Amino acid sequence: MSSHPFRIEICVEGTDGLIAAQNAGADRVELCASLIEGGLTPSLGVIREALRVATIPFHVIIRPRGGDFLYSDVEFNSMLEDIKALRDMGSVAGVVIGCLTADGRIDEARTTALVEAARPMNVTCHRAFDMTADYREAIEALVRCGVDRVLTSGQRDTAIEGSAILKDSVALAAGRIVIMGCGELNAGNIAQVRRETGVDEMHFAALKTLKSAMTFRNPHVGMGGTAIEREYEVTVTDEAAVRATIDAARAAA
Repeated sequence: MSSHPFRIEICVEGTDGLIAAQNAGADRVELCASLIEGGLTPSLGVIREALRVATIPFHVIIRPRGGDFLYSDVEFNSMLEDIKALRDMGSVAGVVIGCLTADGRIDEARTTALVEAARPMNVTCHRAFDMTADYREAIEALVRCGVDRVLTSGQRDTAIEGSAILKDSVALAAGRIVIMGCGELNAGNIAQVRRETGVDEMHFAALKTLKSAMTFRNPHVGMGGTAIEREYEVTVTDEAAVRATIDAARAAA
């Protein structure tokens, strides 16, 4: 097992998710908007409200759009501006970033610039890492850039499938960068992944879908091209599932 203090981070959408995660015993939260797209940068209003209600640290994802991690100059500049705005708030614990080159490598120039703009905040590289051509090379690149941790499912859809790469990543990191495992973790498998990989930290989302409380429903229109049914559903963090999964992970120590 890692000598790094074991921590569990919960990926949430908005402040209600943050409250559910901290009530369930999370050590930290990754604060996002639009988890349906894998997580996008939340608004400044959401972040300010999160600072008001948070009793645990949270890291804000800096991702201007869904899709790949090959950004235009304008998109990259917007990432820098978002990070500067968070840094100037003075109370945000960290940011979560990821920039790649077209050939599937860590974009070291841009990553270094984002890290420098973020300090003294903590910096995590998100699962852009899982889209790199060579995870071993990517770890070394992130170390050179000064990134504090990397979020990874072992370059597979699930942590179970990626466990061999997760374990090797921990060995390659050798304490120089935190390896935070993720990938469809739940109460039934998280202990196995922790024991088999020795990851420093673990990250998961525990979501459930609730029916909307709207009593009036327009059957003729769906917003943003989604199915009409989706307009009357709300995805939230499942506090009970978070608690059960955390308990299972800690029991594996």
